[in-house]
Amino acid sequence: MADPREYPLSPRERDGVRVRASRLLPVLLCALVALSACTRSTGSGPARKVALKPCRLDGVGRQALCGTYEVWEDRTAKQGRKVPLRVVVVSALASTPEVDPLVLLAGGPGQAATKVAGQILPIVDRIQRNRDIVFVDQRGTGDSRPLECEPVAADAPLAKYFDDTYPEAEFRKCLAGYDADPRQYTTPIAMDDLDEVREALGYEKLNLWGISYGTRAALVYLRQHPERVRTIILDGVAPMSLLLPLYVPRDSQRALDLLFDHCEKDEACAKRYPELRGRFTTLLTQLKQSPAHARVEHPLTGVPEDITLSHGIFTAGLRSLLYMPEAASLVPLVLDRATQGDWRPFVAIQQSMSGGLDRNMSQGMFLSVVCAEDAPHMTDEAITREAKDTWLGDQLVRQMLKPCEFWPKGELPPGYREPVKSDVPVLLLSGELDPVTPPAWAEDAKRTLTNSLHVALPGVGHGASAIGCTRALMADFVTRGDVKGLEPKCGDGLKRPPFFTSFAGPVP
Repeated sequence: MADPREYPLSPRERDGVRVRASRLLPVLLCALVALSACTRSTGSGPARKVALKPCRLDGVGRQALCGTYEVWEDRTAKQGRKVPLRVVVVSALASTPEVDPLVLLAGGPGQAATKVAGQILPIVDRIQRNRDIVFVDQRGTGDSRPLECEPVAADAPLAKYFDDTYPEAEFRKCLAGYDADPRQYTTPIAMDDLDEVREALGYEKLNLWGISYGTRAALVYLRQHPERVRTIILDGVAPMSLLLPLYVPRDSQRALDLLFDHCEKDEACAKRYPELRGRFTTLLTQLKQSPAHARVEHPLTGVPEDITLSHGIFTAGLRSLLYMPEAASLVPLVLDRATQGDWRPFVAIQQSMSGGLDRNMSQGMFLSVVCAEDAPHMTDEAITREAKDTWLGDQLVRQMLKPCEFWPKGELPPGYREPVKSDVPVLLLSGELDPVTPPAWAEDAKRTLTNSLHVALPGVGHGASAIGCTRALMADFVTRGDVKGLEPKCGDGLKRPPFFTSFAGPVP
């Protein structure tokens, strides 16, 4: 917003502009808002009860407005500790924006919305032309009393990083160190927080955009505050029927099967990596019998280190590569080298991919959600059934749930796991190659969302919003406020990125 001091008036101009002074006044007031902690006037936007000050976010070129809004940690008792929620508003570009903003609900559970603003804003630049974009760090994440826990330090040696010993002592230490009650960090409580923030920001209705776990959060908000929702975008849909991480082995099996199918049908990939599927199966059998031992250079320091790679560590790392097709394009090369005893590519890629995610993931908040909302609904028999005959097996699921044996569990509303029913307009987005929320989960959610449209994108992994045609579709949907009339042409021309046949890249 321009500073009004940049527009001085000459004596000759003063008389001519007196008539226009009333028109300029709202503009000048809005400019002053951007330079102070004042709230918007009712004529130019919502009346805010929370002070927002100009700020800069990492990776964001435009100035934003940042503030903190406190809520009771125990929303029922309304006493004791308060949680300071980090709130960021990136104002619409239009001088007279629409009154309902777009609100991001981040993934995880455990990601902070404000920490991903730099990656998110370019995706919604068309929506931001006419609407504010709002980021709120969900309680337990980011700068909202984060329940951080890092069992393995970022600077730990590779041997520790690739150790699959369950770090129970570290989790217990994290739990004992919190100035918080982990039982109060569930999704339903957090969505009541969000509605309180909505009111404090002066918005009557919201357009919600949930990604991955954020889709569960969006559905919960819709159920608890249906009159406050104008539209919802769900990307990588996790409906109430999806229990984390029960179905991870099954959905990961599907994703890797698709990768092998595509490689075998691709002339260059099939020629460069013959019989890859069979060699991979043999490698898994060997790792189950005995872990692999290797001496590799640390990707950052170059110092040689000795590591042990178990079946569980290898399969968990391989699964992470399937989230993004760009990373998955390296999988045939990584597997080919691993079957020959060369673990350097696997180690290097794992190290490079894990750093950014770990820095924006509150493991304690993840456990507060999963241990209360998912784990109680999983039986030992179900875990065995869903992991049967999968390359991942059941170790990852059991390891992820292990802390739930002692982690405090919050209470949930009756019927929490029932499907969310609504006629609010909903756009559901899925990636064909997604290893954790494939299109079938969106179809499951769609059955009780009567005014919805599901678009599954070929060649896309976990997170379809970044695709160019999807951005246009999202903007059109939010503008219309309805799925009627939308023309989802995103499937045209989309396919999996070509596989790497060497470290130089795909065959030209």
